[in-house]
Amino acid sequence: MYIATHEKTGERAALKKIKLECEDEGVPGTTLREVSLLKELHHPNVVQLKDVFYMPQESKLYLCFEYCDFDLKKYMKSLQYKLSGECIKSFTYQMLNGLSWCHSHRIFHRDLKPQNVLVDPKQGTLKLADFGLARAFTVPLRTYTHEVVTLWYRAPEILLGGKQYSVPVDIWSVGTIIPEMVTGQPLFPGDSEIDELFKIFRLLGTPNEELWPGVSKLQDYKVTFPKWRPQPLASAMPAMEAAGVDLAGRMLCYTPAARITAKASLDHPYFADLDRSIIGTKALPEQPRAAPAR
Repeated sequence: MYIATHEKTGERAALKKIKLECEDEGVPGTTLREVSLLKELHHPNVVQLKDVFYMPQESKLYLCFEYCDFDLKKYMKSLQYKLSGECIKSFTYQMLNGLSWCHSHRIFHRDLKPQNVLVDPKQGTLKLADFGLARAFTVPLRTYTHEVVTLWYRAPEILLGGKQYSVPVDIWSVGTIIPEMVTGQPLFPGDSEIDELFKIFRLLGTPNEELWPGVSKLQDYKVTFPKWRPQPLASAMPAMEAAGVDLAGRMLCYTPAARITAKASLDHPYFADLDRSIIGTKALPEQPRAAPAR
């Protein structure tokens, strides 16, 4: 990713360079998918694709996006991983607001993580970014690859080999990001797929047909998995208010169809005291202590 400045207006933008490996075969399908999806996304909580440039002499494609100083990971690091409750609530609401819009337009992200969420502290805004793995979903659901979503934020139905999945995978990812904003530490930092699963099981309990109807039919489910009992989610995010723990718990439900939707989440009691009228118009209370790494 590069930072560019418009010669006439001085406006900054982020440039994503894509090398076309085989010019004879044209632009890769993944790139065309990202461009076509991004051109459809016009929402204050989704990063805006401003333009697309093709440089035939370089065999490169440049995607020009609006620029934000920080991603969520860098922003948390700049504040020594100490976000206020007000900030966490605003960020969570904006993530869900962007997702609700995407999901209502039949698009799910599939790779939500703090590094793919951009933050503008001066405006107090958060924007979903990097839709390279995004998919437009259809009904009935198609079969997708399970090699999506960064491991720590990957939904259990994908980890267990599920091939048909949809918007609930994004909701699971948000459910793991909320505790990370609270504690500064990833909720499930697995170093392999099986380690990731076991970290999830230790907190939420080892799934069975009672906890998750249909789980035993997933390709990689084993009846020999170690048996852990569910632990209170509040133990993983002790500084979070009860309503926030409840919301995260509804997102981290094993059964995908039972997870709260992004749209329903926006009306959760956790946001009852959030002044939605000032979102995107007011600088964040926490300003970075240092410039982000380039």
